[in-house]
Amino acid sequence: MNVSLLALWMPMLLGTLLAWMASAMIHMLLKYHNSDYQPLSNEDEVAAAIRAGNPGLGIHNLPYCGDMSQMGSPEMQAKFKQGPVAFVTVFASGMPPMGKLIGQQIVYFLIGGVFIAYCASLALPAGADYLSVFRFVATVGFLAFGWAVIPFSIWFGHLWSMSAKYLFDALVYGLLFAGAFAWLWPAAG
Repeated sequence: MNVSLLALWMPMLLGTLLAWMASAMIHMLLKYHNSDYQPLSNEDEVAAAIRAGNPGLGIHNLPYCGDMSQMGSPEMQAKFKQGPVAFVTVFASGMPPMGKLIGQQIVYFLIGGVFIAYCASLALPAGADYLSVFRFVATVGFLAFGWAVIPFSIWFGHLWSMSAKYLFDALVYGLLFAGAFAWLWPAAG
């Protein structure tokens, strides 16, 4: 017998809460992501140059190449060779709006939990044993929360060690969701 998505509201919420608490501990207590970003030796000059250019919010790259056909031009190749080659993300000025960001992180986990629950409801019957639910949900949770970080190392220059840490985070979140789902999985009829 299939499990309805609504029958999984409690493990979705519990998984969200546990993953959010783990994320808070990772970033505020363990702090192993602190080494993901490095300071610029001339931060004030770079900030002044960016401020003077008044870029819009979002991701900017340099050298900017609007079309792949431009990559073959000698001018563009010279810009890449001279460097720097960079992606710069511009946020709104001011302190980060932590309340909004924390709320978005909770919504991220909750929506991830809905997708995990949807997959589990299609694959696992009511009354499935703890280990079957745990393995399935842990796998889907890891994929939901982590696998998409790899292209950032492939295409955007994120260090592989940074992606490895985010994949570890995804494993933790997936395991926490797995525990919640396996514990609260609906019994058969």
